[in-house]
Amino acid sequence: QVQLVESWGGWVQAGGSLRLSCAASVRPFIIYNMGWFRQAPGKEREFVAHISWSGGSTYYADSVKGRFTISRDNAKNTVYLQMNSLKPEDTAVYYCAATPRTYATNAYDYDYWGQGTQVTVSS
Repeated sequence: QVQLVESWGGWVQAGGSLRLSCAASVRPFIIYNMGWFRQAPGKEREFVAHISWSGGSTYYADSVKGRFTISRDNAKNTVYLQMNSLKPEDTAVYYCAATPRTYATNAYDYDYWGQGTQVTVSS
């Protein structure tokens, strides 16, 4: 059974930074590409970032490009999302997800999901 557990998100003022982490129980972690999604109240879940199994390829939504960085540590079975220059519109529940598929930017491409963690950015 695959389990993905996100770290506590939290609250930050606009312009601030947060780092999310997601620990995976899946073995071997290295075969999975990983992604981050988010869902704001009343909105659909949207793609944020994706990283390949090796960490060599990353993809970002236009809305976060240049501000967010996805990375992974395969020795720790963990994927990270560094979020800088946060804006109130980044407020959402953030989910990490795992997929065997490459270049995956749609939620239906992912097989395993974490429980989500709330990130709140105040203006």
